[in-house]
Order: sequence, then C-alpha cells, then structure tokens
Amino acid sequence: MDAEKAHRLALLSLKLTPDWMFPDAGNDEGLETFIWERKFSNPIGLAAGFDKNAEIISASYNMGFGFVEVGGVTLRPQDGNPKPRLFRLPEDQAVINRMGLNSQGADKVALSLEKSLSKGTSGPIAVNLSLNKAYNNYLSDFKELAKRFEGLVDLMIVNVSSPNTPGLRDLQDTSILASIVNEIRETFSVIPGKMIPKVLVKISPDLSPVDIERICFRALTEPFDGLVISNTSTDRPEILKSSSKKEIGGLSGKPLYAASTEILRQAYIQTGGEIPLIGVGGVFSGQDSYNKIKAGASLVQLYSSLVFEGPSLVARIKTELRDLMRQDGYLSISEAVGSDHV
Repeated sequence: MDAEKAHRLALLSLKLTPDWMFPDAGNDEGLETFIWERKFSNPIGLAAGFDKNAEIISASYNMGFGFVEVGGVTLRPQDGNPKPRLFRLPEDQAVINRMGLNSQGADKVALSLEKSLSKGTSGPIAVNLSLNKAYNNYLSDFKELAKRFEGLVDLMIVNVSSPNTPGLRDLQDTSILASIVNEIRETFSVIPGKMIPKVLVKISPDLSPVDIERICFRALTEPFDGLVISNTSTDRPEILKSSSKKEIGGLSGKPLYAASTEILRQAYIQTGGEIPLIGVGGVFSGQDSYNKIKAGASLVQLYSSLVFEGPSLVARIKTELRDLMRQDGYLSISEAVGSDHV
C-alpha cells in the first residue's frame, strides 16, 4: 500500500478503536519523571509528524506514551507538497518524507485539542509550531500560533529545521532563534496559578559542529526551555540499501540514530546539563532509548519505528528501559540522565 495511504489508515484505525480494546501499555513504575514542573509518567513520547492534526491523542496515551507532540501545525491550512511524498525504506528501517508541512491549520487543530482536553488526557501535550510555505512574517506567524495554543499545551516546540520548506532552516541562525523564542514568550498571559507553556527549539542533524555549539550557547544565555535533537536529515548514508534511498526529503529511522545521538551528547556537554534535552532519531528499542537518556536526554521521542514495529512497541520499550535502569542500580529513570558524562 502507498505509504501515505497506510499512514492515514493507521490513524483512522487508532481513532476508531475504543479505549478498552488497547492492550496493556506496560507498567510505568520507576519511569516517572518531573520536568518543567510537569509530571511525565514515562519519558517516551510520540514525535511530531505522526498525529499532525491532533486526531489520536487519547489513543496515543493508550499505546503507553508519556507525552504526545502534535503537528507540525501551520497558521493557515496548506496541502503540502505534491504526492507521492512519503516513502518507506524497509531494508533500512527508515522513512523519507517530503510532506511539506501539510496541515489543517491552527484553528482546526486547536479545536481538536480542545475536544481531547474536554475528555481528559493522561500526560503533557506538545505542539510543533511550523511556518506556512508562503509566510508573511515569521515572527508574527509564530506569535499568532502561540496565541492560538496557549492554554491548550504544555510545550511549544519551534520547528525551524524541517528540510521540506524552502528557507526554513535559515531561521536556525542564533539571533533569529532568540527573537522567535522571545516573541512567543511575550504573547503569554501571566495568570496566578496558571502554568505558562515552555518553549523549546527543534534543530537539524545536518548542522555543523560550530552551529550546534552556537545554538547551545544561545540556549543558555536566552535561555531556551529546552532543545529537541533532532529533526530529519537530508544526508544519505552510504549504508542505505532501499530503492527509494535517493528520494528527496528528510530521512528518519535507524540510519539517523548514531548521528542524532552524537549531537545530543555534544549538546549535553556544551550546555552542562543545565537545560532539558529531548532525544529523537532512530529509537527502536529500550536500549536505544536508554542510550539517548545516558547521553543526556531527559525525554525521548519516536515515530518511524512505529511504521515497522506497530503500536505494541511502546510497551516493549518501557519494559526494556526499566530492566536496563535497574541493572545499573537506578531507582528512577531521571537518575540515568547524562550518566555517560559522570
């Protein structure tokens, strides 16, 4: 089946499955962690791109995720790039996409979120804030997006690293990043007892070491609330075997694991562990998750592995993660964060 049609079918199936039909998502004992004054029942999250329009939030928690990121969401609705634009690389356990940030738009996604919240949710929610292909002013667009989702989400993740929107990665310049984060923060209303959303920045794995160092320095001096490491890559490792390996777009899945984990490791060193990091890229097992946590990730996200492993993957990862943590003598997963650097 065409990859995008299969994805749509998977979303529909999850959306229509009653809560009681989901298998046991696994025990979260010992995996709880508190970050940004929020409780995460476990550190495994659903990455952006899977549930672009906030359709399966309840189902995602039923699968066992500790938090969910919806989007990327653009201010105005857009169709994205022409099809075909999503490709599975089964021999490589990878995916290439050039979706082009197809989105129903902020208003519709926010309404879907409101509907989910009215029924209750099982953990923190993040929204991936993205720009339309034809945006007027990036600062005003990000500001309007933040306004629309304030009060609905715990985390706002600034996406300036998708490779499928022309010119978007240019916004990873540190002075531009700082202006975007500050513009978003200025939109928030300070109300006693109300939690203000945290603002994180998602970066590309294709940045040079110098650029990564500059972003980490800026993240400390502004400061940013966190970094998400990393988005998809335009690089094509020589090890790729699939016939689709030359398709244009962002590569995700197993081939991204080593590079994204190394960038994560360097970011933890350069920030001194002072800001939370979310590790993304090539997570297929509890060991993959644990390696990213020991490298410096407070939280870990996955997406592509669901394509190949299915929804039971989350419970398996949590079981493996708990076993690995206890083998090393940790009572809580938060104790393992950055332990490679001790």
